Order: sequence, then C-alpha cells, then structure tokens
Amino acid sequence: MMEAILDSTVIIHLLRRYKPAVEWLKSERIYGITPITWLEVIGGARGKAHRAESEDLLAQFALVYLTEEDQRWAMEQFARFQFSHHIGMNDCLIASVAFRLELPLYTHNARDMQPLLGELARKPY
Repeated sequence: MMEAILDSTVIIHLLRRYKPAVEWLKSERIYGITPITWLEVIGGARGKAHRAESEDLLAQFALVYLTEEDQRWAMEQFARFQFSHHIGMNDCLIASVAFRLELPLYTHNARDMQPLLGELARKPY
C-alpha cells in the first residue's frame, strides 16, 4: 500500500544524487508520483542519456493517475489560490492526488502546498 506521494522537487534531488535525498529514500516506504511529476521530470531532461536516467528513477515509484474529481478539485484550488498564494496549476494537480488519498505529499515547496493540503504537505529531509 502506498504511503506517500513525491513531488518533483524530491525526484530532482534524487537525480542529482543529493546525499540527504538518497539516504532518505532508503526507507522501506512505498511512494507514488503523479503523471504531472513524471512530465515535469522528463520534460526537464537535458538529453537522451539524462532522460533514460530519469525514466529509470521514475519507474521505481507507483504512478497514480488523476481522476476527474482530482482535476475538478485542482481547478477550484487554482482559482482560489492563484493570486493570493502564487500557486501554480501543476502544484494543484499534484496536490489533488494527495488530498484524495489522504497521503502526505513530500515536497520542498511545502510553503506553496500547505494552503492546499495543510499538514499533508511535508518536507522530506
């Protein structure tokens, strides 16, 4: 059973082999990512080799697809917080899955995610 969702910020640290991220990931927890995170990471690849490395890393995590209700929730949150908290649409979409599943979202953008998720938005390390 999945225990948490990972945001793109965590995946990027893992790709950069940032030691605290690598050590943190050694836990036996089961993590998921959203297609939004997958797209952000693959979209940031600097070439074919980096893309292959990114795909290998991303394959370690369960891919959790958004539902129609997730998308509706994300749209409502985006309309609510876009200007007051400068929340992006991708953040709303990623947060929607954590909200629906009532799972922590590990991110280094906890400040941005807290208006959406409250204490479910957590800094991982």
